[in-house]
Amino acid sequence: MVVVDEVFKTIRSVPVLDGVSAEFPSGAVSVLTGPNGSGKTMLLRVIAGLVRPTSGSVEVDGRKLHRDAPFPESIGILLEGPAFIGSLSGRDNLRALADLREGVSDAQIDDLIARVGLAGFGRRRYRTYSLGMRQRLGIAAAVMGAPSLILLDEPTNALDDEGVVMAKGVMRAVCDAGATVIVATHDADVVQDVADVRWRMAQGRISHVTGEEGRRHE
Repeated sequence: MVVVDEVFKTIRSVPVLDGVSAEFPSGAVSVLTGPNGSGKTMLLRVIAGLVRPTSGSVEVDGRKLHRDAPFPESIGILLEGPAFIGSLSGRDNLRALADLREGVSDAQIDDLIARVGLAGFGRRRYRTYSLGMRQRLGIAAAVMGAPSLILLDEPTNALDDEGVVMAKGVMRAVCDAGATVIVATHDADVVQDVADVRWRMAQGRISHVTGEEGRRHE
């Protein structure tokens, strides 16, 4: 569970987040929609602990960020496009990230590479990857190790139709495993197919749209 309470973020006297309050439940996919510049990515950055709000608070699983902990204890992130080491293979990039955590085996990494549609490409250098392949690897990195909080910013960017189906399947799977999944997207298919709860952002403000019962209860 993520609780955002009256969060304001001002940059150079310009309000980017304007009193945002929302609850994002565990075991659900919460989708943020809204135009460019509405504050979606900034909100994800604040929830991730990457940006400290000007005022207000963010609580993740009962712990307030910047008071009880600087970052969420268990988190996977894909924000504003993936970034990896170009000289390493896709697999070695995931292995390097996995080494910062515990309990991610080589077999699990190989299974994850196949799951995101990169079977046969895991040992190719990242610099040779197409934009769609890079996005697939970014999704793999975000869900690796089964984090309890997963933040995805435009996860279907640069993906072909098959990749979009994969991404939606991954989102549903990690949600069904109990993760709190928060997705910022313009993709109407993602909103339609995977959203349990929908929020709309505009000019730094947020409003609840649908999802009291949740798609998973249909």
